[in-house]
Amino acid sequence: MDDQPTCGKGLAEHSALPAKLGELTAALAENLEIHMKALDLQDPNAREEYDAYVKVAKEHRDIATRLQAAAQQMARYRDLPMGRHDEEAMADPKALEAFEKFVRLEQELLALLQQWVERDRQMLGEIHGTGSSGSDKP
Repeated sequence: MDDQPTCGKGLAEHSALPAKLGELTAALAENLEIHMKALDLQDPNAREEYDAYVKVAKEHRDIATRLQAAAQQMARYRDLPMGRHDEEAMADPKALEAFEKFVRLEQELLALLQQWVERDRQMLGEIHGTGSSGSDKP
């Protein structure tokens, strides 16, 4: 198997990002939809919350579907032949800035997810009555 890096392999490797974001977004929509069932629609505030959740859950389902489609498309490009690149364009400071921005946003997302995971594990622990999720798994 050819281990040479190519843009197609890079696309396929990075397809994991939209795929996982799509799964996470769909899971958020599922949690919203389940939460909606607990709302007493006779209460005006609960009805307003329900209506908001309907809209947000639908948007998240749509986003999840599009992220999954993008991930699948990216993965299909694994064997894309390597094309000739303009080295001057590749060395453009804008290219470096764009990549630096991507890496910075990856780091910000990681920090945000770490914060949320800790909070959500605590909530799970409270639900289970253990004070923690009872699991060391992410």
